[in-house]
Amino acid sequence: MANDTRLHVQVLLSLQPRSWQQVDLQLPAGSSVADAIRASQLLQALSDSQVDALQAGIWGLRASPEQLLREGDRVELYRPLTVDPKVARRERFVRQGARGTGLFAKRRAGAKSGY
Repeated sequence: MANDTRLHVQVLLSLQPRSWQQVDLQLPAGSSVADAIRASQLLQALSDSQVDALQAGIWGLRASPEQLLREGDRVELYRPLTVDPKVARRERFVRQGARGTGLFAKRRAGAKSGY
């Protein structure tokens, strides 16, 4: 019966692209997002300004610090975006060229443009 009172959760932090830290935790039932972040100790090496800029989420969806956790949740700490995703997409499209992406990538012989 003691296993029913513990939650198994993960806390992830990524401060740089393609690099992350993960901590697996067992917390008491009724723990919140803030409790998991505090227990992970991932924020100890960060400055106050870095901590203030982070956002929290569970499985890719924003979560408030007071939100209660469920078994198997993954708490993610998000850093601020450095580039607007729309701008990045436009720049990729310009680099790749209009003919090599999206609808134009695989066109049937004799088909109209964009189909």
